Amino acid sequence: MSGSARQVIVDVETTGMSTNNGGRVIEIGAVAVEDGAIVAELGTLIDTGSPIHYGAFRVHGISREMLRGKPAPSDVWPQFLDFFAESPLVAHNSQFDSGFVRHELALLGLTLPNPWHCTVRLARRRLPQLPNHKLETVARHLLGNIPHDCCLHRALDDARLTAQVWLALQGC
Repeated sequence: MSGSARQVIVDVETTGMSTNNGGRVIEIGAVAVEDGAIVAELGTLIDTGSPIHYGAFRVHGISREMLRGKPAPSDVWPQFLDFFAESPLVAHNSQFDSGFVRHELALLGLTLPNPWHCTVRLARRRLPQLPNHKLETVARHLLGNIPHDCCLHRALDDARLTAQVWLALQGC
């Protein structure tokens, strides 16, 4: 993929692990990358009114109280579609993120034809020696350290970190 082409790196935090079990996106972060640099960002919490499973809360720490007064899905997703435009999308474990994004859009009668790329798959191919291919592990290997101001398992920070991993993997 060309370094000058625009790509959008996406991360979501959810109420659960599966849309089949009623899981919803409650936070999304996206960063646009052009010419090897982040050029724009968009992120928000989303109040879906859905309960948050304890296991999901333990991962991201997002509570129902944090979502009160935040935008509804119908206010958020059209903005993100505009932000995505026709760009290829990238995520760490894109199957998870793309499944949730497509589900949320379908609930609103919207679609997303953009192709998705996966940094987990790319890391497994390029860095088979790692003990696992979690975002934190791959980032520490490629970048040395996680930026001190990064809050892992929050959407915009994970999207920023995934963007750095994506750019580093392009150079492997």
